[in-house]
Amino acid sequence: MEDQVKAALENVRPSLQADGGDVEFVSVDNGGVVSVKLTGACGHCPMSQMTLKMGIENYLKKEVPQVTSVVGV
Repeated sequence: MEDQVKAALENVRPSLQADGGDVEFVSVDNGGVVSVKLTGACGHCPMSQMTLKMGIENYLKKEVPQVTSVVGV
């Protein structure tokens, strides 16, 4: 599952990079919780939680059905 999550994140990264940010994979646990770190402009943006939940989490759940949630670290 880790490889699938990393591949899906590669599809998300260009959108974040276009706004001066990025996302880094940290880990995924057995329960399907993915930990990521938002960096650059995304790391300090007041909308980062919305980006994390409505953008990254929704996309990962669609691409990798075993994902249950995405959390920022």
